[in-house]
Amino acid sequence: MSEFHGSASRSPLPRPNRTPPPAAREKGLRQRLAELRGPDVPAKALDARALAALAANPGCRRRAILDGAGVDKAVLADRLGAPSGFGQSQFALTRGNAFEAKVKADGGAELLRLVHSRLDPGAEPPAGAALPDLSAHGPEGRTARTALALREAVEAGGWTLLDHPMLALEVAGSLAFLEPDAVVVHPDGSWTVVEIKSFPMLDGSADQAKVGAAARQAAVYVLALEDVAARLDPAPRVRHRVLLVCPRDFSNLPTASAVDVRKQRAVTARQLARLTRVEEIADALPEGTCFAPDRAAEELTAAVEAVPAAYAPECLSACELAFHCRERSRADGAVTRLGRPLRAELGGLTTVEDVLAAARGESGDPDDPAVAALRRAAALRAEALARAAGREVAPACR
Repeated sequence: MSEFHGSASRSPLPRPNRTPPPAAREKGLRQRLAELRGPDVPAKALDARALAALAANPGCRRRAILDGAGVDKAVLADRLGAPSGFGQSQFALTRGNAFEAKVKADGGAELLRLVHSRLDPGAEPPAGAALPDLSAHGPEGRTARTALALREAVEAGGWTLLDHPMLALEVAGSLAFLEPDAVVVHPDGSWTVVEIKSFPMLDGSADQAKVGAAARQAAVYVLALEDVAARLDPAPRVRHRVLLVCPRDFSNLPTASAVDVRKQRAVTARQLARLTRVEEIADALPEGTCFAPDRAAEELTAAVEAVPAAYAPECLSACELAFHCRERSRADGAVTRLGRPLRAELGGLTTVEDVLAAARGESGDPDDPAVAALRRAAALRAEALARAAGREVAPACR
């Protein structure tokens, strides 16, 4: 509306507030994300594993918008002609579900015994622990029911086992619903995250790569629990030592280890805070962009390429679109495909062609440390090759 101009005795009409209220903005964002996903395509829920992978690569806007919109990246990768080998096999899922059921049998007696012995041996034994019903309609309802059950458990005292609670965590302006295997409330009111995995612990230790992945996943749950705890007065303590439960040796008997996730929690919180907000990425996309699987492959390719990616070799074990992004990275000659440490060392040299030209002295600032190092390496290589060639021809010259 234009500004009103009248006589001096009249005051200008107040400008309307054009900023939509938070509820309207949230509704508008949900609608926009649904349009990106496809009107009739159900959203794929974000889990802690996906959030941990997203936090490990906060510069990738492509993954941020696809995960925020609930796009099934495995289906999208198939439609792009670069099917992913990422994910668990059906056999591994079945085995993991069977082991989890065994751990939680008899009201979670064995699980609570492990929590007591590994994390809180000074507390009273967990006999007759409470097992609240967490069922509710939809993820929002389950999240509210979980928060209520946690508050009631703190007020009641004693041991409480929450089986598959639902937690919520805001990520880049979009709400993600998370479902840990279990959360245990101790008699002192503190909370512990429990992760149940099907990989074995051999002689008391497990594969460090798998333990690290489980720790990063548990750190996401810890962050979400801290959001719930912050809304209570006084705020209960969320323990930063989580319980990792695995099969013992080659049996199906459960054993457990306490894992300190303070470092993973701090890194994950910092990286999630660095993520560009989903609405900013969505606003920068061309009109009509859609990732629905029923679109033509060419249209899907254009939609995916409209969002910048930050490919690195680590993506191969964390993202369904990794093969597609690697192919594009190779075609563009990007140095990111060689790894983040090398990319950081090269500074402003972003392509392999730029790197080779700088090493040959054809381009680049000689005062740039990266350029100077490349030219020094090229000179040393040429010298080494010349010496090797000299040794090879020397006998023939005699």
